Amino acid sequence: MAIIVAVERGWVDRVEALGRLHRMLDLLEGSPRYHGMFPHFIDGRTGATIPFRRKDDGADIVETTFLFQGLICAREYLDRSAGEEQRFRGRVNALLAQAEWDWFQRKGKLYWHWSPKHGWAMNNPIAGWNECLLAFVLAAGSQHHAIDPGCYHNGFAAGPAFHNRREHHGIELPLGTDFGGPLFFAHYSFCGLDPRELRDRHADYWEQNVRHARINHRHCVLNPHGHQGYGADCWGLTASHGPTGYVAHAPDRDIGVITPSAALSSFPYMPDQAMSALRGFLAKPGKRIWGRFGFVDAFCENRNWYARTFLAINQGPIVAMIENHRTGLLWKLFMSAPEVRLGLARLGFTRPSPDHDVHSA
Repeated sequence: MAIIVAVERGWVDRVEALGRLHRMLDLLEGSPRYHGMFPHFIDGRTGATIPFRRKDDGADIVETTFLFQGLICAREYLDRSAGEEQRFRGRVNALLAQAEWDWFQRKGKLYWHWSPKHGWAMNNPIAGWNECLLAFVLAAGSQHHAIDPGCYHNGFAAGPAFHNRREHHGIELPLGTDFGGPLFFAHYSFCGLDPRELRDRHADYWEQNVRHARINHRHCVLNPHGHQGYGADCWGLTASHGPTGYVAHAPDRDIGVITPSAALSSFPYMPDQAMSALRGFLAKPGKRIWGRFGFVDAFCENRNWYARTFLAINQGPIVAMIENHRTGLLWKLFMSAPEVRLGLARLGFTRPSPDHDVHSA
């Protein structure tokens, strides 16, 4: 999705970008898939599966969902009748068609993992509000392997951790765990899914994401644990590296680690507060917080710790969500895709109007 933005803004040549996307597909097509689904990690040199955990060495339908989100946007963007763009669209469609979403439907729920060695041992049905909404949309919109919509309404949306409707820092939160959880819940599925006017019987998803971002911001401003550096120009808690390893940082799991992606990917929801964070980050020690690939993944001023890593899953949403705030480009591309329109309709969503003014957000 970031490559599409790069082409649109003239940072990368369209032909060069298409060549890179074809090379990505070369690897993906030669990589093991499990009922059409990719694993969490793939060796970028060999295409081999890298186990995420001991029993998590096969299909990961949620990570596959995020991959498909980007491929669908690229397919919709590269719409010329020229041979290479047409060939690219065909390759993407072939990968999408091979995804057996219905095979991961068991006992009225959609399951996150399957392993050729361990089967369903991970035993992780997708339930409760989290980053996984988009998996149900694509699964319901599949032409040949669609799931029963009941998996969404009676599985994902029926768990005790789905509805909230309690106040946190004075803000009522419609869905999710107390204080909203890590802020990537409002980002990963919504790089493509346009939350503006997106509603179903369970929630208004624009309102959900805005309130989640407001709670995350207010927590950092109030700074109840007294962490160094926190404030209106330094906020944002989400999953990232930290001094003790990779942690899903959130207001109820706050150990003093700020992740720039949390605030910067929230530009559509809180543009003024996100801009304050951007300027605040740029005022910090440049060699510690900024590098070849942008902002480092995270930092903790309590410990004078700055990550040396740049995580694509945090960098990508920064680019995607800033572009969505400015022009709505990725939202328009993704929401125009036939499988997305079908999935939303099957699940009972109402969709944003095509001519929605992005700046009204």
